[in-house]
Amino acid sequence: MAQQKRTGGLALFDLDQTLIAWDTQLLFCNWVLQREPLRRLYLLIFFPFLVFSRVLGSEGMKRIFLSFLWRMPRQHLEELVEEFVAHHVPRSFYSSMLEVLAEERAKGRRLVLVSASPEFYARPLGEALGFDASYGTRVEFESTMPLFPDFIGGNNKREVKVSRLLEEGEILEKGIQEDSSGFSDSTVDLPMLELCEEVTVVNPGETLSKIAESRGWETVCPSRPFSNRRAMALRCLKQICGLDAGSAG
Repeated sequence: MAQQKRTGGLALFDLDQTLIAWDTQLLFCNWVLQREPLRRLYLLIFFPFLVFSRVLGSEGMKRIFLSFLWRMPRQHLEELVEEFVAHHVPRSFYSSMLEVLAEERAKGRRLVLVSASPEFYARPLGEALGFDASYGTRVEFESTMPLFPDFIGGNNKREVKVSRLLEEGEILEKGIQEDSSGFSDSTVDLPMLELCEEVTVVNPGETLSKIAESRGWETVCPSRPFSNRRAMALRCLKQICGLDAGSAG
């Protein structure tokens, strides 16, 4: 059994669309494709598989999406991650949520980032943001990235986040944790949020808004860098294709 890593409180944070307006997987893909345009050929693999997305699920599609990194040496990937983190922290993050991070730290809580994003960049992002620990989806690869990499322990999403917190000793059992807070934008994080005494939802959709209202959770709505869902979708499509120059430095 893992030994508990904290003596005080605990603050659990999601990453994408909670601390930052974007899906960082798309943001990092755009970063790489802007520097290595030939990697856009991954789209010839990714787009056809979209037809099977319901069958493959989020984990299967994430493995296929990561084909944009196929055969990339580990050292080069780490260099790209370092540049990516240096560019986006703190400039691309919600300033109000960075203030929340500081407030949670001042309360003496252990700051833990729990993201579905690949851990090879989620952890450096967390370190740059001042988290005490950062957990993401563990992508299995050795010296170079495979075409469709496997995930150690599965996609770090839904109940998997709680299992990871148990595995790492951040919590010792399920149930509400003493002196704890949780932050997310999505209903998929309900298993993680239900561990927390205090919960804040960030720019929630209709379903999460209703849940938050019924449970007395706080809602915050930081200003986003797009005017509506259509504008966001267009930027996301550009990022998938490596054509969003505005977010690539």
